[in-house]
Amino acid sequence: MTMHRRPVGRARLLAALAAVVIVIGILVFVVALATIALVTLPYATDRPVRADRWPAYAILAAAGWIGFGLRILDLLTLRAFLFDQPTDVFTRGPGLWLTGIGLAILSRAAYDVWLAPDGR
Repeated sequence: MTMHRRPVGRARLLAALAAVVIVIGILVFVVALATIALVTLPYATDRPVRADRWPAYAILAAAGWIGFGLRILDLLTLRAFLFDQPTDVFTRGPGLWLTGIGLAILSRAAYDVWLAPDGR
């Protein structure tokens, strides 16, 4: 019995990293789980998987950005962004910063998958 291994490309590593970083939030959490499932799906079978294309990553990134934006709007209505010190912008709410960074990485991963020569 031989083990068939495919190399993991940069775009999928970025997508997996994004999923790890954006595990904060509810909708964004679901997006992170779906991204992990999408990254591992092609390695669970010997044949190519139709879902492993750039639109799937783009849809997940868009859904994550929508959830992130809704959370920011919710925090704005709660007046959570009134800070005593200017540095409080960075020290309070590190989850928002991590989520934004993770979503930016996921968006870049979707772009990298789009640029891949075979569309994968």
